Amino acid sequence: MSHRSAARRRLMSTLTGRPGPTSARRRPAAAAAALVAAALALAGCTAADAADGPTHVTVVLDWTPNTNHSGLYLALERGYFTDAGLDVDVVEPGETSGLQMVAVGKAQFAYSVAEGLVPAREQGADVVSVATVIEHNTSSLISLASAGITRPRDLAGKRYGSYGSELESALIRRLVECDGGDPDAVQMPPLTSDDFRIGLTAGQYDAAWVFDAWDTIRLRDVDGLDVTTLAFADHTDCIPDWYTPLVATSAELVEEDPATVRAFVGALAHGYRDAMDEPDAAADALLAAAPELEPELVERSAAWLATRYADDPAAWGRQDARVWTDFVAFLQDNDLADEGFDTAAAWTDEFLP
Repeated sequence: MSHRSAARRRLMSTLTGRPGPTSARRRPAAAAAALVAAALALAGCTAADAADGPTHVTVVLDWTPNTNHSGLYLALERGYFTDAGLDVDVVEPGETSGLQMVAVGKAQFAYSVAEGLVPAREQGADVVSVATVIEHNTSSLISLASAGITRPRDLAGKRYGSYGSELESALIRRLVECDGGDPDAVQMPPLTSDDFRIGLTAGQYDAAWVFDAWDTIRLRDVDGLDVTTLAFADHTDCIPDWYTPLVATSAELVEEDPATVRAFVGALAHGYRDAMDEPDAAADALLAAAPELEPELVERSAAWLATRYADDPAAWGRQDARVWTDFVAFLQDNDLADEGFDTAAAWTDEFLP
């Protein structure tokens, strides 16, 4: 299993209610409650007890470095944070997620996902999305072409390798039903391996949830597998779009030190605009920071994302109220978020340049 896949499994297990093989959680909120409490105990403080200086900030990744983070590393390499008066440390998540670290004041910014931020806020972590990294969801369901899965209803009678979350199940069921298929006919065995090349070719499952900018490029363009994908973005008449990943901070920092938030977000936006204009430079910056990554995968992924971080480089990071409200409504419809959730308080664009 790759480091990135293992980190994704932890993220899905802890924040979105996608449990691992030996755990069982009924709702994302329950997972967030336990882990925020654990983070508070680990830190031995509340979010208000610890605050770094206004020029030193820590940003926590959502998993190991990959092309979703290229703009961050390019901004670091080109000195944009230094120019903004910031000293930035980048750390990878451990057992405590970035949102938890932000909530307890141990970090100022974190990469996360909308399905993690919503339950975290419900359990009292006053975290706020200040930018989306990619304008639209780049998730897909991937399968070998030989499986014959060319549209959602083809999943009926097939095996979908599942992380075991209620969100995941709700999305798959909605996709299949919306396309005229029988959602009850979709088999959802546990995802015993999220090395998708092995999982698909060894017949462990017929389809799995992947991110096109990394997993699909690896399987199709690097490994040379003949695969078919069902992009979530092609089915927003049935399921919502949502922001994954995003960059979050705390409401406390927004209120008490907006200048630092503005400086960080502005420098970060500069890095992502450059990544869109110069994907080769973005790939080089990421590889310099994480030389263990495969150069071909990074270069192909950086080029693919260059046109997808945003439709317009000047608009990088912008969030849409409709995207947030539709996603939260989907969670509520499936009993994955409480009625009355304050969606407007969960995000802001005010710090984007």
